[in-house]
Amino acid sequence: MAPMGIRLSPLGVAVFCLLGLGVLYHLYSGFLAGRFSLFGLGTELGAAGPAAAADAGAVVDLREMLAVSVLAAVRGGDEVRRVRESNVLHEKSKGKTREGADDKMTSGDVLSNRKMFYLLKTAFPSVQINTEEHVDATDKEVILWDHKIPEDILKEITTPKEVPAESVTVWIDPLDATQEYTEDLRKYVTTMVCVAVNGKPVLGVIHKPFSEYTAWAMVDGGSNVKARSSYNEKIPRIIVSRSHSGMVKQVALQTFGNQTTIIPAGGAGYKVLALLDVPDKSQEKADLYIHVTYIKKWDICAGNAILKALGGHMTTLNGEEISYIGSDGIEGGLLASIRMNHQALVRKLPDLEKTGHK
Repeated sequence: MAPMGIRLSPLGVAVFCLLGLGVLYHLYSGFLAGRFSLFGLGTELGAAGPAAAADAGAVVDLREMLAVSVLAAVRGGDEVRRVRESNVLHEKSKGKTREGADDKMTSGDVLSNRKMFYLLKTAFPSVQINTEEHVDATDKEVILWDHKIPEDILKEITTPKEVPAESVTVWIDPLDATQEYTEDLRKYVTTMVCVAVNGKPVLGVIHKPFSEYTAWAMVDGGSNVKARSSYNEKIPRIIVSRSHSGMVKQVALQTFGNQTTIIPAGGAGYKVLALLDVPDKSQEKADLYIHVTYIKKWDICAGNAILKALGGHMTTLNGEEISYIGSDGIEGGLLASIRMNHQALVRKLPDLEKTGHK
């Protein structure tokens, strides 16, 4: 007998219990959805994402981010090399570039992207990560970092450098020079990671999977790569994209004279390394890097950070600094130099940007 003479119907009790279970299920499933969204596509440009909202007051150490970025580039490079050596690329086209060429993707791109993205996302869940390839949440991996900072980084950067997590944007290129990768032109291929703070590039990593050389640098921090001892500003060797070398050559010869050398090459990472003192026999040397068409930010952010850390410059052809927030590409072409009068070079090339938009 229930209190107050009220009889509890077994059916009523069952209904009440089911309703209670339904409410609890609804609340718990919402909690799980929120948790899993931390591992969702951190690639939506300009979106802070739920992780950033949850950790609005979080800080990250740029020295630790550099260590993880180097590891991510190497891990991605291992996948790139493994797939290429298997000779089973599963090549397909994502569509057409603005120049009308196939925008290719391979298993190397996909597997490298997964390793790089989830290593960085697991280590730094509250930062925005933008990557060239789509991240499929069903392929999520939890790839743990052991929190060890390599000795070469500790030697150059002796103290932590903390910044608000919400100010950080990471740009990943899991396989730069995919076209050349499919043609087995291995020397051009790189994996890259860049960290921008408030849109300014501050950390850059460029890794060459097939020679296992890695260049890294932190602005106002340190680097494991340096500029060459000399550059030819009057008659420069200019490195340009293989896809439109003729377009640059015409204007370059008019600007610098008939003795100017044009070096067609694949991959933005490779082209930046051509400006530096790189101990890789397969690496060509150049004095300037010029690009005249639309280019994506994950292609250039790492190189921009490395050049900036070494006192060099990468700007649009009009001399404007490139911001690494917002849209994923730039329209104004680019000019990269080091140990030269960069603004004087910009003034020498007034017609290149127009040429790039014909």
